[in-house]
This record gives sequence, structure tokens and C-alpha cells, in this order.
Amino acid sequence: MNETTNLDLGAIGNGTVGALVDARGRIAWCCLPTFDGDPAFCSLLSPRDHDAGFFDIVLDNHVDTTQRYLDNSAVLATRLDAADGSTIEIVDFAPRYKAHGRIFHPMSLVRTIRPLAGTPRITLRLRPLADYGARVPERTSGSNHLRFLLGDTVLRATTDVPLPMLRDELPFLLERDMHVVLGPDETFADAPSAYARGALESTLDYWHEWVRYLSIPAEWQDAVIRAAITLKLCQYEGTGAIVAALTTSIPEAPHTVRNWDYRYCWLRDAAFVVRALNRLGATRSMEEYLRYLFNLAAGADGELGPVYGMHFERELLETEATHLAGYRGMGPVRIGNDAWRQRQNDVYGSVVLAATQLFFDHRLNVRGDAAAFARLEHAGEAAWRMHDQPDAGLWEFRGRAAVHTYSAVTSWAACDRLARIAAQLSLDTRAAFWADRAAHMRERILREAVDPNDGHFVDAFGGGGLDASLLLLADLGFVADDDPRYVATVDAIGRALRRGGHMLRYVVADDFGLPETSFTICNFWYVEALARIGRADEARTLFEQLLARRNPLGLLSEDVHPDSGELWGNFPQTYSMVGLINAAMRLSRSWESLL
Repeated sequence: MNETTNLDLGAIGNGTVGALVDARGRIAWCCLPTFDGDPAFCSLLSPRDHDAGFFDIVLDNHVDTTQRYLDNSAVLATRLDAADGSTIEIVDFAPRYKAHGRIFHPMSLVRTIRPLAGTPRITLRLRPLADYGARVPERTSGSNHLRFLLGDTVLRATTDVPLPMLRDELPFLLERDMHVVLGPDETFADAPSAYARGALESTLDYWHEWVRYLSIPAEWQDAVIRAAITLKLCQYEGTGAIVAALTTSIPEAPHTVRNWDYRYCWLRDAAFVVRALNRLGATRSMEEYLRYLFNLAAGADGELGPVYGMHFERELLETEATHLAGYRGMGPVRIGNDAWRQRQNDVYGSVVLAATQLFFDHRLNVRGDAAAFARLEHAGEAAWRMHDQPDAGLWEFRGRAAVHTYSAVTSWAACDRLARIAAQLSLDTRAAFWADRAAHMRERILREAVDPNDGHFVDAFGGGGLDASLLLLADLGFVADDDPRYVATVDAIGRALRRGGHMLRYVVADDFGLPETSFTICNFWYVEALARIGRADEARTLFEQLLARRNPLGLLSEDVHPDSGELWGNFPQTYSMVGLINAAMRLSRSWESLL
């Protein structure tokens, strides 16, 4: 894997909180009390006024670091080596396990520091901030804990480290395992060591069981497992919402204002996540997301926005956090996302696509019924109304609108899938109704969105441009893999948008100029498209090159620079991990061929 990327971060989490740990074991990012909260640990985005916003363990005379996930889990182990041969290991995780008939997933992180060799001398520096880096929180202490008054949230650090060592950052010799449990302001019934050991064992059991039942491909198993776990970490257990990433404002390219807050649930992105996990057999994520979706729709006024907060918030007002300088000093740091104001007409198709398997999968305890179908028909009606109307499109253009082909085809997919669902439920009249609408929409798209001279699809009705979303038309079932119009589209996109081993979204200036970096999932879309049209060897070669772009822990951000190979954009990006899974599933040889 690429070992030079600056986003050498590991993700841990449990469905309530998510944290990023850097290559030296520093917790550099964690929002509390949930994914979209105030980042108590925000050093990733460079606080201006305080040397704080992190929790690290400093080893005297540190010279080397190695990092790994414990097999098939979201438990991260960081080994630090000193010049004198002393070695420590930091084990980080967020507790997630089954207890009392439910999944236990508190607002909590657990750190265990172990001496492995020599006589290591360490310093613990626990320095949270509040109000997006603006304020050092008030701190109180007890006999074996510190409390940080972050605002509405109180963070408690319970520990068996002698309290002066933690409170005053005094260096000390590490002679036995030490533990720090970060969590809500609640008294511990057990000793921190007993709790940490038990929670670790139970959390490992949870992840091992979850992974065991994944239907993974025969090849690239470790990459797919890591991607699947990462997607699971981005689903908020409280409502079922799936966030696009755990971070805000890591720029898409160096020194650009393309800095966005991704700690929200885009209905399109979530549909991609659900479909990828469904392909692996992890259908519970779909069921939890549909709970979010149906609750969201119940409170909507008939129109759905493209993005919502984790607790169904409609308005995500965009402001700037001025006390954070930004990733590597490259601000602005944004809170909120004005994409909520946009019209993105593919959202209705995304809703139906996310729910379709519910009506066909016999493994599910509660399958889709006529009532669920009736709820989805509202999305179908909106898709029918909006399929030929201008919108901001998949790429969320802020300064212009068009009838984007991807939005139109996704709207067609809504009607097509509703027809199939109705047939499955023996609702013949509704099946015919939706099939007729799908046929009408398909005819219109083929008339308006195919270049009459070159015979390939174009990005918008009556336009002549190309964008990478056109690679998805076969995956959506709009055309067959061998349709000459699709083959011509893949070829044209390869010529127009490819830069070496990387694919751009588009090559025209948008609201912020020309894009500089490759949107990572577009590369995986191209890999799948190549395989679909019979260029499998080329697809496999490109896929292996993309895997080499992952960071040392197997994770991907939103973008990759086509020249340097450096990762940019919010992290870890669900889109990118979805692309990896889908491409691996398509390209992998069968289990039978390997056994």
C-alpha cells in the first residue's frame, strides 16, 4: 500500500461515535456526543489558538511506528518503538457488543497502553477542546477520573493511570497495562482494567461474528472486509442514518475552497452503501436505514431534499469555524452543508433503489409488503414529476442547473423497480402502471441524452458533455452491458476523463474552477464498466493500482491526486469504500476456481 499519504489515519467507532487515530496513536478527530457533534478532538483541522484538540501518548525517544487493525475488527493497535529498544502498544476501540438483548454502543472510547519491551517512559496528553476549537473546557477531577465540561456534553476520563500523571501530563515509566476510558459522566462499577478487558473481548466477538457472515468474494478478501467494516462505522445506530464521511472540510485538493462538511446523510450516498452491503449479505444495515428513511418521509412535505441530518434535520445551515485553520492549514472549516437547499432529482430513485431488496430477499424476518410499497409510490410519483426537470445533479453544482442524464435515469429506475415490486406483490394493475411510466421515461431519455453523431450518452439532455456518472447506466439496468451506446460511452469517457490511472468526474469548469483531483469512486465505476464491456484484464490491472492508493490501514478518502497519488477529501469516504466492494465483487474469480 501507499505509505506516503498524509491521511494515514485509522477509523474506530461503534455506531454512536467515530474517531480517527493517526499513525503515532494520537486521537486527532472525534465529534461528541455523535458523528455530527462538536469535535472535542479536532487537531486534524489545526486549532488556531491552542496546542490541544487531541489525546496522544508520547514515548520518550520514539523512533518508529507500526499500526494494524486486529483481524476482522474495528479495533486498532499502534506500536511505538523507542531508540533504547523500549516498545509500547496502544489498543483503541469504541465498545460495541451484544448485551441484554440489544447492541451496546455507548458514547465511549477505550485506550489500553501496554509495555511490550524494555522500560518505556511515556507522557499522556489528554487535551480536548470545545466549540470547534475555540475554548479549553473547564476541568474537574476525582480520585480516578477527570471531567471535561464541553458544553451540553460532559466527557469523563476514568483511568487506572495515577491521576497526577494524566491530569498534569507527568512522564512516567510504564510497568504494566494502563487503561483510559472516555465516555459519559457516569460512575464505573468495575475497575477500569476489568471493564476495558471485558469490553475488548466482547467487541472483538461482535466484529468477528459480523464479518463471519459476510458473503465476500474469493479475491481481495481483506480489502473488502476492511471496506465493509468502515461502512458499518458510518451508520448511526440511533436513527439508522448513514453519513457520507466522519469528517468535515478536508479539501478535495490542496489550497482550494472545495471544503465541505460530510457528517450528514445524503440519500444517494446511503443508497449506494446499502446496496453494497446487501451484496455482501449485511442486510441489517438496509433495514436500519429504511427505518430512518420511512421516518424521514413521514415528516416530509412531499418533496425530499438530497441530504439530512442524522436526527432528520432538514436545514443544515452552512457556517465557518473560524478557530480552526483547517487540514494542514487549508481552510475554511465548514459546519453544515448548503446542499440541503438544492434540488437533486435523483434522490427519489435513490430512495426506491435502497428499499427494493426488502421485497425480494427471503432471508429477512420482515419483508416489504403492500403498505411499504404504497409509501414508496410517493417517491415514484415525485420521480415521474421531476425526471425531465433541471437540477443541480449528482455533482451538486451550485451555480447552474440542467436536466442531468444520471438524475433522469435514476428516476426511471424508481418507476422500473416499483413495477417489479408490484409484480412481486401480485399487484398487477400497479405493476402495469409503473412499467408504462418507466417505458415512457426510457424513450424520452434515449431521445434526449444520446449524442446523435458519436452514439454515446451525454451528461445532460441536449448537451454534448461527459461525466463519470454515465458509467452507471448499465449497473442501474437502463441498458445492457453490450449495448453499443453504453460501450461507446465507456470508450468516450476513457478518452476524455482519464488521467493516467485516474478518472475525473468531468473536465469542464464548475462553480470553483477546474477540478484537480480524481473522485475516487469514479475510478471504481470505470473498473466495473471495463469489466462489463469485456475488458476484464485491463479492469483487474487498474483495480490493483487503485488498491495501492489506500492508506496503510486499507482506507480511502474522497479524492486522489492523479499526479502524486496523495489522498484528499473527507475521510473515510463511504462512496470510495462502496466502489472498492462493488468492483471486487464484479472482478473476483469464483471460490470454485480457487479451491
